[in-house]
Amino acid sequence: MASSIKILLRNKPNKEGLLPLVIRITHNRKSTFIYTGHYLDTKHWDETNHRVKKSHPNSARLNNLLIKKLADANKKLLDLESEDKLVSSKQVKKEITQPLSNKSVNELSKIYLKELEDNKKLTRLSSDKARINRLLEFANTEQLNFREIDEEFLRRFMSFLKTKKKNSQRSIINSLIVVRTLYNRAIKMGIVDRKLYPFGKDKIRIKFPETEKIGLSVEEVQELASFDDLTPLEQHARNVWFFSFYLAGMRVGDVLQTRWSDIYDGRLHYRMNKNDKLLSLKLPEKILPILEVYKAEKKSPKDFIFPELKEANLKSAKDVLAKTKTANKKFNKYLESIAEKIELDKKLTMHIARHTFGNISGDKIPIQTLQKLYRHSSITTTIKYQANFIHKDFDEALDSVVNF
Repeated sequence: MASSIKILLRNKPNKEGLLPLVIRITHNRKSTFIYTGHYLDTKHWDETNHRVKKSHPNSARLNNLLIKKLADANKKLLDLESEDKLVSSKQVKKEITQPLSNKSVNELSKIYLKELEDNKKLTRLSSDKARINRLLEFANTEQLNFREIDEEFLRRFMSFLKTKKKNSQRSIINSLIVVRTLYNRAIKMGIVDRKLYPFGKDKIRIKFPETEKIGLSVEEVQELASFDDLTPLEQHARNVWFFSFYLAGMRVGDVLQTRWSDIYDGRLHYRMNKNDKLLSLKLPEKILPILEVYKAEKKSPKDFIFPELKEANLKSAKDVLAKTKTANKKFNKYLESIAEKIELDKKLTMHIARHTFGNISGDKIPIQTLQKLYRHSSITTTIKYQANFIHKDFDEALDSVVNF
């Protein structure tokens, strides 16, 4: 593998007739040039020794500069070749002119967010973009360096999120996860040394706080289903909520994207937006009256069952996400109104449909079956989730002691 790095005058004169001093990188018979920003008359250049002649008034300073640039270029070439035998001359040039070590958190964040957008992970894009913006707001700098993110920086950032932004502990942890993701990328890219990693044992530890998940009871669900004094918008919100509940807490984004053509042979067949899994669920009898309400608005088999996305630009994932968020906010508003009417002392939202399914299922369903119904990738996730709703063993243990 033939490589050479030389300093020379390139035969491309400027308007004054002076030639540019350049570093020529030749690798595998291909050359690229790095311009030093200095120009010389040919009479001041020693072609044999590749240096500025003493006849030039700044010869010593220029030669010292060229020696340093030459050494840096040779070192970079050796470093890259030791990591990747297929390194090109253009890579060497890029590393010298735009060294990775100078890349800021701001720059790497833009790359990370662009990847999320390109992969159409728009929900995560929206949340992580907000978290990164809070990080940069706290840092209060245009170019935050990864070396600045140490344990003390992160502790102050956590305090900023808690006191200034009024974030919950869960939200703070989610922000730290984004910072950790960016830092790990920076380590892999050689931007920052692994020994500076601020996360882990005896450093900043990321641990999710325990959260209480509360679902409705059977009696509360029955009260919700039978209550009559509702406005049309409240009735619609309740229909969407029960559609989700009857299908094991189906996520609102998937509910709104359900088409009539997804229902056949008495089953719902759909692909989850969150993890792209294909699912087939039997339609419970109780869901059929809900479908009847919307049949009159059915224009074709490909039409959505619910109206919220019928006017969406389906070619724009951003527009679909925006309309889904707006619809979810609207549903929650009317569900809150319904909760007041039926004097429900629990929070009623679209997501509570999922908790309600978990609460009522309790320990009646095998955990492996629940994993499939919840569409969890890991059974560990299902076990942790369902633990919020299984209290029988604890209740019986307590009763066995105090009921004497």
